[in-house]
Amino acid sequence: MRILIVEDEPGIYNFLKQGLEEESFSVDIAVEGNKGLQLALSGDYDLLLLDWMVPGISGIEVCRQFRKEFKDTPVIFLTAKDTVDETIFGLQSGANDYIKKPFHFEELLERIKVQLRPKSGEHSIFNLGNITLNTGNHQVLKNGEEINLTQKEFALLEFLIRNKDKVCRRTRIIERVWDIHFEYNTGVIDVYINSLRKKLDMKEAENYIQTVRGIGYMAKEL
Repeated sequence: MRILIVEDEPGIYNFLKQGLEEESFSVDIAVEGNKGLQLALSGDYDLLLLDWMVPGISGIEVCRQFRKEFKDTPVIFLTAKDTVDETIFGLQSGANDYIKKPFHFEELLERIKVQLRPKSGEHSIFNLGNITLNTGNHQVLKNGEEINLTQKEFALLEFLIRNKDKVCRRTRIIERVWDIHFEYNTGVIDVYINSLRKKLDMKEAENYIQTVRGIGYMAKEL
């Protein structure tokens, strides 16, 4: 899971980043509103943590603009603005939750988990041809038979299936699945793709993971 923090106080965002990464979240930081909005609109995040008062556009404006494009991604305000009217205003701007500073990390973590919990009726099962991926129990089936994948293989397959029929560039795969944000030899992706194809026993007529030469890969039902 990937979280964007828009916060300009180093003591707070470093504390949050360390704590969340220890809980296996991937974390990016923006220290001003315009950059925060730019990153948020990339669509790469599962949740946003916003401070209200940041340089550039405010966290409120980031939330408003973000909500125009992304209706369901959770947004939590983490701010010193603490009056009832300010809380209501923040929630009316599109936030799902509002936490006042100072805060306890354990409470924030639980609130994040609540927001990321699958909603009632929300599917955690994805299909790709005769392959079924269940994020709820971390299980992959082919024609009803369970396929044992490593954690990274599962994450790669999940990313491709969630972006089915879209070309996934190598740089985006390495950022989202491996959480690497610097120049890196993306050849490791080919190794994992080959492993996935073998474990899923993809025949020529079941080429659900297609190579887009020079760009990346695409999950596609034939």
